[in-house]
Amino acid sequence: MADMDVGDKLCLMGLEDELTCSICLCPFDCPVTIPCGHNFCQDCLLSTWRESYTCPQCRTHFATKPTLTKNTVLSTVVEAFKMKSNQSESGWTGGGLEEDLPKELKEAEPFKTEAVPAATILCDTCMEVVASKTCLTCMASYCAVHLRPHQENLIFRTHQLTEPLGDLSERICPEHHKMMDFFCVSHSRCICSFCLQQVHKGCTFSTPDEQKGLKQSDLRGKSSLLQSKIQKNLNVISQMNDMQTKIKDSASSKKSALEAEYQQMRELLDSELHTAMTTVDHEQANAQTSLQRLSKKFAQNVAQMTAAKECINSLLGQSQTVAFLQASVDLPAAVSFDPYSPRITLDSKAVMGSYAFAAVLKEHLMHLFQQPTEARLQMLKPELNIAMCVTGEMPLLPVPGQPRHLRSPSPGAPLRAGQARKPPRQKKDQTEKSQKTDKQGKKPSKNMKAAHSMENLLDMTFKEMDCTLKETPRGRPQAKEPKEKPEHSGIPPSITSAAKRTELLQYGTVLTFDPKTAHKRIVLSEEFTKATVSDEPATYPDSPSRFTVCTQVLSSKGFARGRHYWEVKMSSNNFIGIGIAYNSMDRKGPSSRIGRNSQSWCVEWFNVKLSAWHDGSETVLANNSPKRVGVLLDCEDGACTFYNVADRAYPFHTFVFPFTETVYPAFWIFSSGASVGLCTLQA
Repeated sequence: MADMDVGDKLCLMGLEDELTCSICLCPFDCPVTIPCGHNFCQDCLLSTWRESYTCPQCRTHFATKPTLTKNTVLSTVVEAFKMKSNQSESGWTGGGLEEDLPKELKEAEPFKTEAVPAATILCDTCMEVVASKTCLTCMASYCAVHLRPHQENLIFRTHQLTEPLGDLSERICPEHHKMMDFFCVSHSRCICSFCLQQVHKGCTFSTPDEQKGLKQSDLRGKSSLLQSKIQKNLNVISQMNDMQTKIKDSASSKKSALEAEYQQMRELLDSELHTAMTTVDHEQANAQTSLQRLSKKFAQNVAQMTAAKECINSLLGQSQTVAFLQASVDLPAAVSFDPYSPRITLDSKAVMGSYAFAAVLKEHLMHLFQQPTEARLQMLKPELNIAMCVTGEMPLLPVPGQPRHLRSPSPGAPLRAGQARKPPRQKKDQTEKSQKTDKQGKKPSKNMKAAHSMENLLDMTFKEMDCTLKETPRGRPQAKEPKEKPEHSGIPPSITSAAKRTELLQYGTVLTFDPKTAHKRIVLSEEFTKATVSDEPATYPDSPSRFTVCTQVLSSKGFARGRHYWEVKMSSNNFIGIGIAYNSMDRKGPSSRIGRNSQSWCVEWFNVKLSAWHDGSETVLANNSPKRVGVLLDCEDGACTFYNVADRAYPFHTFVFPFTETVYPAFWIFSSGASVGLCTLQA
C-alpha cells in the first residue's frame, strides 16, 4: 500500500463519499455488506436493528436478520484511504506532496480565470480547463483529462455522471452534506437520504425530476388559465367599447326623436294659441259691431226726440189760443222705451272654452310634470306602461319614416270645447279570458312580462331618486341620520321564536281591504278580503286617500294600542309587499311605495330576493318563499314581526320602532294577475 503512485492516491482521495458509512458519516469501521448490496459499519447497523430489519439507505425490509460478513476488500480500501488522508495533512490537499505532482501540472501556467466567461464551469481539479462532466457522487466537475479515472477505473463505475452543473452547492444538504436526491411532498423541500430516514421519516416523497415535471405541468395549466381569462377580459372590453358606441348612437337618435316630439308639441301649442287668439279677435269684432249698431240706433232716437222737443218748445211759444189748441205733437216711438247699456262681453262659449281649456291644461301639465317620469305614462294611458315601450309592443317615440298615431285623450285630461268624451271600452270578456288562462297554468302574457320589466325600472328609478335626495351638495339639506332602533322587548320569547300558531291566534283580528285607498288597477273581491292586480282600471271614484302611482291598498282598520295578529295568503312569491303604514303616508308622489318613506314598513319579494324596507333603507333577508305570512303588531312595545306560517310560525324579520300614529296593514302588488288574500284565522 505504501508504494502506490500518485494516480492511485488521487483515485483514493476521490472516494471519500463512497468509503463513508451513511449512518455515522465516518470512514467505515469493520464494514459489512447486507443482501441489498449496501455497506455499513457493523456496530452502526446493529444499533439500528432493534425491532425490525430494514436497510437504512434503500429501506429494503428483511423478514429475518441477515447474516453479516465482513467486506474485506472494502476494509482494505478504507485502510489505504485513511493512510493517504494522514499523509495529505502534511502536503497538498489534492493527494500527495508537491514533488509528487504530475509533470504537466508542475509546468502549468498560473490560473487565468479572467479569460474564462462567468457562466463557464471549470474543472474543479485544475481550475483552468472547461469541465466536460459533473460527477454527482463526487460532487465535482472534471475536464476530459481528469475525468479519465471515472471512465477507466472500475471503482468509479457506480458514480453518476451528468452534464456540467454550476449549482452543486445548492444540491448539498446543509445538515448532512449529502446529495439531496429526494423531494419531500409533505414539506415541499429537497432532502437527502439521511433527512428521509430521520426528520422526514414517514413523509411522502418523490424525486426532484418528478416534482419538477409536476410543477411545470401545474404552471403550464395556470398559464393557460391566465391566458384564457385575459382573452375573455379583452373580449368583454371590446364588447363594452362596442356597447359604448351603440349607446352613443342610440342616445343621439333618442335625443333627435325627443326633440322632434317636443317640437311637434310646441307646434300644436302654437296652433292652439293662434286658434284661441283668433277666436278672441272674432268675438271682439262681433262685440264692437253690435255696439256700433246699437250706438247708431240710439243716436237716431236722440235726433227724433230732439226734433219732437223743439216742436213742443215752438208750440209753447204760440200766442194764439185757437191755433195752440188746434196744434198737435206726436212723440217718437223711442219715447216708450228706456235706454239701456247692452251686456256685451267676450265671455262667449268659444272664448271661455279656449281659456278654460288652457287653464286646465296648464294645471294638468303642472301636476303631470311634478310626477316621476315612470308614472306619467300610466296617468295619461293606464293601459300602457314604460315596459311595453321598452319591449317594443308600442314605441314611446316615433320611428323616422313611419306615420304618427294620434294619442287618445287620457281619462283625467280635460277636453276641448265641444268635444264629447268617448265612453270607456268594455274589456270584460278579455279580463275573464285572461283570468281563465292564468288559472289553467298557461304561459304568462306579454303584459305580465312587461309588468316585471316595468317594476324593475320603477325600483331602479326609486333607488336612484333616493340616492339623489340623500346627496348633500352645497345648498341642499343633508339627509337625516337613521334613528337608532330600541332593543326588542315586551313580546314573550315564545312568540318571537318558532312557536305554535295557537299562541299567535289569541291576538287574531279580522281585516278587510279599504276600497277608498285601493289603486285603480287593484280589484277587490270576496267581500273585500282579496286584492288582485288587473290590466283594466276599475271605476273607483276619486278619493284623496287613493294610491295613484303604486298598486297598493290599505286595510280598513288601523291599530293604535294592544297586540294584533293577521295572516295573508299570497298567490306567488314575486312582486308582492306586506307591511304596515301610517294613514298620513304619501299617496301620489314617488315615495308613496310602502317601505320607501318614514311612515311605512314592509317585507317585499322582488324577483328572487326578499328584503325588508323602511325609509328607503333595504335589508336583504333569506328568502324562505312562504305561501302564508303572519304579522304580529305590538303597538305598546313598537314592534312588528313577520312569520312564515306552516306547521309552526317561524319569524323571519322584526321591525322595532316607537309608533306615534295609528298604523294600518298595507299591501303592495304589482304582477298582473297576482293577488293577496286576508285569511280567516282558524286554529
